[in-house]
Amino acid sequence: MTTVDRPAYFDGFMAPVPDEIEAVDLEVTGTLPPELTGRYFRNGANPLPGTYPGHNFMGQGMLHGIRLENGRAGWYRNRWVRTPMLDGVHPDMGDPFGPNGIMRNNSSNTSVLHHNGRILSLVENGFPTEVAPDLTTVGPFDFGGRLRTAMTAHPKVDPVTGELHFFGYGMRPPFVTYHVATADSEIVHSADIEVPAPTMMHDFAITEHHVVWLDLPVVFDFDLIRTPGLPFRWSDRHRPRIGVMPRHGTSADVRWFDVQPGYAFHVGNAFEDAHGRVVLDAVAYNASGFNEIWTGLGGYADLSTALSNTPTLGGNLYRWTLDLATGTVTEAPVDDLPVEFPTVNDTRTGVGHRYVYAVSTPLLLDSVRRPSIVKYDSTTGERRSHVLADGWIPGEAEFVPAADDTGEDSGWLLSIVSNERADTAELLVLDASDVTAGPVASVRLPRRVPSGFHGAWIADEA
Repeated sequence: MTTVDRPAYFDGFMAPVPDEIEAVDLEVTGTLPPELTGRYFRNGANPLPGTYPGHNFMGQGMLHGIRLENGRAGWYRNRWVRTPMLDGVHPDMGDPFGPNGIMRNNSSNTSVLHHNGRILSLVENGFPTEVAPDLTTVGPFDFGGRLRTAMTAHPKVDPVTGELHFFGYGMRPPFVTYHVATADSEIVHSADIEVPAPTMMHDFAITEHHVVWLDLPVVFDFDLIRTPGLPFRWSDRHRPRIGVMPRHGTSADVRWFDVQPGYAFHVGNAFEDAHGRVVLDAVAYNASGFNEIWTGLGGYADLSTALSNTPTLGGNLYRWTLDLATGTVTEAPVDDLPVEFPTVNDTRTGVGHRYVYAVSTPLLLDSVRRPSIVKYDSTTGERRSHVLADGWIPGEAEFVPAADDTGEDSGWLLSIVSNERADTAELLVLDASDVTAGPVASVRLPRRVPSGFHGAWIADEA
């Protein structure tokens, strides 16, 4: 397809819904674990009726929420995140990351963060937007005026201290700025990170002692700035690197490692192994794989790679091992199944993990015929899956620890699944220790939920 055709994300399991609704006392099949008392919120792009955002990543954010309490599903509701853009206020795209651009006026469509008692809707080209537990929009949040850059939609929370690590990137120097906030949401450290060009740095990682940067070859293209869609595309001229920097460090502290050309939207986790090496798990694409999924979302391909004979590879769980002592890198795919949205037990953020969860959907290079929720075991090398029934498409699987919390995979996976041929959706609850057993419970939702991005479980006790 080309960018002037009807976008693929306006049809099927990605198609937006036209309005906000609410339903109560939802039907439950099976038994909901009683410790699941809280809210599951999931974000995603949902253009308003009659609007065309130019790229799937630019549609106005819509939050879908499900309330669970003591084995019951109390309500479902969906609400657009009410930034000024929702009402048709569009900034000058000549400086999309500038202070007078879309810092407050953004689509807020990518993820959800619960930190220091606040629920924040995130997008990587502007400030967070705070929302209430009933999904009502509160307004922009800028850390008491201390945040002067955009904020990534993939911040990392230290599971022990509650410290928040994040960054912002833009199209003008400094291209990347690193921030650290305390558990009380006070920004205590900011540092500009020198990179040679404005890359689309969607995600990053932390370990116990380090921050891991992904400087990969999808770059802001000024020739596209006045065209519909996002002005990023693959560049063979950009040198792919991964950087390792001490926590609370500066640009001068970054050790850069050259890696094979590839791009990763999403990180699973990173950690330091017994030899002090930094190990990074993420979902990676080669040039042809990236171009195929990017054009399907409304983006532009780089013709030098799009027309090459390079095999199309993408959406594969991939591992880099960065040896700080020798300056060397080893890297290889973990598996050949196309997957996306890798998640781990959040208590393992930055430390060694055994399990990574992901989903396999038809969005990934149109090669997935059996959509599934996947569990990888890095100790045994095993991949186990719950394959969905025909017509059902899974969303990101969010891990929630069980009450007994006896092991890394002691808990539940929550995933909103939608039917690509019918106006229906469900919230599935899987036992993370045995995903092949199928759901322990499912909650029927009042209609289809468009395939979206990232969510968060917010327990009442939190």
